Parts: sequence; C-alpha cells; structure tokens
Amino acid sequence: MSKKLLLPLLFVALISNEIYSSGFQINEHGAKAMAMAGAFTAIADDASAVYFNPAALTRLEGTQIYAGVSLIKPDAVFRGPAPAIDEYKVKDQIFTPINFYLTHRISEDWAAGIGVNNPFGLGTTWEEDWPGRYIALDTEVRTFFFNANIAYKLTDDFSIAVGGTFVYGDVIIERYQQLSPFNADAKIHLEGDGTAYGFNVAAFYQPTEMLSFGASFRSETEIKFEGDATVEAPSQFEGRIPKGAISAPLTTPLNATFGIGIYPDENWTLSFDFQYVGWSSYDKLEVTFDEFMGEDGKPVVSSALRDYKDSFIYRLGGEYDFGSGFSLRGGLLYDTNPVKSQLVEPTLPDADRFGYNIGFGLDLMDNFTLDVAYLYLKFRERTIYNSEVSYTDGFAPFNGVYNSEAHLFGVNLSFKF
Repeated sequence: MSKKLLLPLLFVALISNEIYSSGFQINEHGAKAMAMAGAFTAIADDASAVYFNPAALTRLEGTQIYAGVSLIKPDAVFRGPAPAIDEYKVKDQIFTPINFYLTHRISEDWAAGIGVNNPFGLGTTWEEDWPGRYIALDTEVRTFFFNANIAYKLTDDFSIAVGGTFVYGDVIIERYQQLSPFNADAKIHLEGDGTAYGFNVAAFYQPTEMLSFGASFRSETEIKFEGDATVEAPSQFEGRIPKGAISAPLTTPLNATFGIGIYPDENWTLSFDFQYVGWSSYDKLEVTFDEFMGEDGKPVVSSALRDYKDSFIYRLGGEYDFGSGFSLRGGLLYDTNPVKSQLVEPTLPDADRFGYNIGFGLDLMDNFTLDVAYLYLKFRERTIYNSEVSYTDGFAPFNGVYNSEAHLFGVNLSFKF
C-alpha cells in the first residue's frame, strides 16, 4: 500500500458510527408529548402536531405558537478493554435541542404549520489518555430540520397532510491515531457541515369521541457533508496522512409511526405509538478526500460496511385532566437499537433502552400554558465480546462492558391567539 494511503480508512471509522446510531436520534420535540413518552401521533392536540402528526393541524383553532427546549444529560461508563476491568466515564455534558412551531387555521377545512427542531444530535467527550482515544475522543453532531406542512380535512373525521423539510447539519470530531510502526500519535480534527431535503405525509382519523388514529411518515434525508480535516503529527509524517477538504454523503433514516388514542371520559387520555426507524438503509459510508490523491492521480475514496438493522420504539402514554387548568401526565417507552454488537463504539454507546416519563401542564392564564416533562432513559448493560473495532495498531478488539443512562428535562410554552 502506498504511504499516501497510510490512514485513508481512518475517516470512515471517524465519521460513521459517530453520526449514525440510534443514540443520536432525538425524539423529544415538545414537553407535553415527552411527558406522555412520545405517544402523541393520534393525540397531537398542540402545535407540536407540526412534527408528530401535521394532519391533526385541522383540529387546532386560530393561530398557535409552541416553543421550548430540552436539556439532555447523557452518562456512559466503559469497563475494559477486556480482559481488563478498569472503568472510564464520559465527561459531563448537557445538550439543549430546541423546538418551535407556528400553526394557523386557514379555513374550516385547511390548516398550515411550520416548525424547527433537532431530530439528530448529541455527542460524547472522553479523557485524553483513555485507552479508547484511538476510536473516540470528542464528538458533537447537530442537525436543524426546518419543516412546513399543509393539512386538509377530507371529512369531519379524517384529515391528511403533506410537508417538506430543509435540513442543515454540522459535526465536530476528534480522535487520536497511532502512526505504526513508529512510536508516535496523530491527533485528527474534523469539522464539516451540509444540507439536505426531505418530505413527510400524515393522516388523522377520529371515528368516535372515544377513539382516534394517527399515522406519520418522514422520509430519509441525505446530508452532503463537506468540511476539512486537520492533523497534529510529527513533521516527518507530512504528506502521508490524509487531510484537507473531504466530502461524505450520509443518510438519516426514515421514520414511520402509527398511533392510537383512547378517551375513556372527559378527564382521561390514553395513547399508544409504534415507531419504525429504517436504519437498514445505512449499509455503508463513503468518504472522498478531495485534495488527497492516490497513485492513479484521483482523489482517494474510502468505503466501509456499516450494515445497520431497522429498529422499533414502543410508547405508552397517559394524561389526567383535573379540570382546573392542571393536567398530570406519564408514560413508558422501549427503544431497540440498530447497531450490531461487533460494531458498537464508545462514540455514543448504544443498547436497547427503557424510558420512564412524567410531567404536567399548567394554564398560567387564558391562552397561555406551561408544559414540563422529565424522562429517565436506562440502557441495558451491553457486553461486547466480538468487537471488530480496533483500539491499537493492528487488530486489538475493543471488547468490554458499557453501562449508560440519560436524564432529559423538557419545558414548553404555548400561546393561542
């Protein structure tokens, strides 16, 4: 292999798992829905319907604004690499995805809504000297989805909607790389951003006062990331390590959700959602080093197999309205992960997870409401014994045990005109 190709596969590993795992999909886009475990597709009775089910916009009166923020504090501990049992913990970080929705009832049959939120994001930061520094050191990913929808009431019971999305994303990634066979390291830093477009469709059906159904589909979006790679390394390695401009198309998965709402009486609301996430579309990653030429005089292109599997989320939520401007909410969720054991990395350790939700809504005054939610996510302990991820020069599998959890708080204010 040419010395120029000393590290071309580095950036494939660097980008792939750090951007796309279930752990980087954020599903909390409104405090009321969050308090009900996200089981909101067949309910969607506030302006966050722009995201959860825009077909339900025809149920909202007048003009409404719903704005808020979530605070996410993830924690992860790795024990290993096997057979060692030393423990390493991610540094404390708090992420703050936002959401904003504006809806308007145009006529008896037509409604429209726009929104912006962050469906993919988060990151991890590990200590500089931890043994996994050649896999992951510092990672942060952000995406902003700008979505516009139009909804139409076909009958008194049934509405449909269609929408379009513009996506902006950026990423910062750092890690070390061993410079074999020399006793030296390189520190790799990558920054990039990109844009994409997508679409969504939805339907809402309420045949009786006690029962409603909702369905929502959001397409894949292919973000065309472009950026620069910089390297800190001994001068004798100049020209051997890929750096400069790079480009990589990366696809966020489609999401399809079906929900049921049940209203036993005027105080109780119960809901159930089933969410399908099409991660299997993410089968490989290709990175082009636009300014780093191979022996054939063309930019080096690296490709890596990711082979993700589809995942599913089950959600159960409930609300009790005390009738005095105060509502209490709660819910449970179970989220399966798409990453096969041999591909799990410490960028954001992923595993099946349980979510426990609680929250409330409070009318502060006429047409002005406060929603608050808390979610505790507990990840199943995940033991990796067949890792295909190397953390030293050559192949030294990064086997070990991951334990992760996250605390999420959500606050939203609702204005109705």
